[in-house]
Amino acid sequence: MLRLASILYSLIATTLAGTAVIVVLTLGFGTLVPIVGAAILGAIIALPISYYVSKELYQS
Repeated sequence: MLRLASILYSLIATTLAGTAVIVVLTLGFGTLVPIVGAAILGAIIALPISYYVSKELYQS
């Protein structure tokens, strides 16, 4: 299950981090700190999501 979670994390984290960066840029924050913060936040939020998705896929 760890292998599946790792593969899913690589997909989910890039999607969430990219979405968060686009939101930050759309809101008008163009400096380094908000952009990097949004990317880190997206990567952190992706951890439990990828675990939950891999758990659901592994059980079915």
